[in-house]
Amino acid sequence: MKIEEVVDRIGNRFSSVVVAARRARDIQGYYAHLGQGIGKFIPPQVHTYARKPLTIAMEEIVEGKVVLGSAEDSEDSEDPEAPETPETPEL
Repeated sequence: MKIEEVVDRIGNRFSSVVVAARRARDIQGYYAHLGQGIGKFIPPQVHTYARKPLTIAMEEIVEGKVVLGSAEDSEDSEDPEAPETPETPEL
């Protein structure tokens, strides 16, 4: 696996670093809480011989198991009943 494959999947090398680091942190948390019955963490999504969380995360990205979320996704999850506030005050 080459790092260029990860960058090609995400589209930006800086975003690739962020996505891989966040997923590696999740994988590390999964292994740390394994056996405690805490279902908060998602297990690795690929079968691999790699032992390091960052390597596993990058393999998941290359195989398309992890994708970069967009800002619109987080905005859609907000309360739809909340009143909209203007970004700039109206005069």
